[in-house]
Amino acid sequence: QVQLVESGGGFVQPGGSLRLSCAASRNMFAAKSMGWYRQAPGKERELVAAIAGGGGGMKNYADSVKGRFTISRDKAHTTVYLQMNDLKPEDTAVYYCKIAVAWGDLWGQGTQVTVSS
Repeated sequence: QVQLVESGGGFVQPGGSLRLSCAASRNMFAAKSMGWYRQAPGKERELVAAIAGGGGGMKNYADSVKGRFTISRDKAHTTVYLQMNDLKPEDTAVYYCKIAVAWGDLWGQGTQVTVSS
């Protein structure tokens, strides 16, 4: 069974940066995609950014984070990152990584990101 472990969340002031990491217990070369979602209190979980599986690695972002967030992964396809710059209070949420595989979706446990002055 594949385990996903997230890290990197925390408290930051507006304009600050954080880098989230999601490490899988084995390589995810066969994954269809790797991505980050977030869920703020009282809101539905939403896609933040995703990177397609395979060598192409096409990326897509929510409009609200374009130009501020960058998704990437390591060459071994074991870890997916989310670099978050110019953070805003509305980015406050629990962030979850998701890896889509042939038999379903794998989710991380979530990491809290709080942006406040």
